[in-house]
Amino acid sequence: MSIIVKRIYDPPEPSDGYRVLVDRLWPRGMSKQRASLDLWMKNIAPSPGLRKWFGHDPSRFDEFAERYRAELDANAEAVGALRDIITTHGTVTLLYAAKDSLINHAVVLRDYLNDVNAENPLRNSRS
Repeated sequence: MSIIVKRIYDPPEPSDGYRVLVDRLWPRGMSKQRASLDLWMKNIAPSPGLRKWFGHDPSRFDEFAERYRAELDANAEAVGALRDIITTHGTVTLLYAAKDSLINHAVVLRDYLNDVNAENPLRNSRS
């Protein structure tokens, strides 16, 4: 099972697997056809207050990651739904619109899911 993180503005590729937009807001200038999404999971994105507080300020990223992880801990339904998608599809690409490929919530989400999966491994339903 693989979790990929990718900008939504990058062209879709067959290796992306199941494509999930994990932003609360629709990306500017992106048509639904060009996005080539399988799912838009607004409810897994950081809360509006946290997103605004962070403002993509690199000096706030560590604290942002801690706060977002706490939100994810409290959002078991959305996390569980995403884990089910990963189990079902094997390869999932988390799509985001931010310009920075290293300092964004999708990276935190991927790492969170990998940590959760290490503690409580996913069962492959196709086995």
